[in-house]
Amino acid sequence: MAKVPAAAVAPGGLIGGYGVARWTKKRQLGGVVLAAAGATAAQQWRRQAGGKAAGALTVAYVAAFAGSHPLAKKVGAWPSVFGVAGAVALASWAVADRRG
Repeated sequence: MAKVPAAAVAPGGLIGGYGVARWTKKRQLGGVVLAAAGATAAQQWRRQAGGKAAGALTVAYVAAFAGSHPLAKKVGAWPSVFGVAGAVALASWAVADRRG
């Protein structure tokens, strides 16, 4: 079975978490998606790049989630989510995934 890179899992959690919360109108359900993807990505980051890098990327993931809220007030919800998801994907690839 092919491994999905963390650079796809983490932004997928941000985008999917928001989408689920919005479409179901249940924020907790979106939070479950966000947390599950974040935990999966964190495990991959730790295996690929070590504990310190995984910790830093996890902080970036949580900061992206938190930062998307005020950003959404300026640019809109979906552009904000896509923007922070892209930033997390790039950081994940640069720190962990490009190493293989």
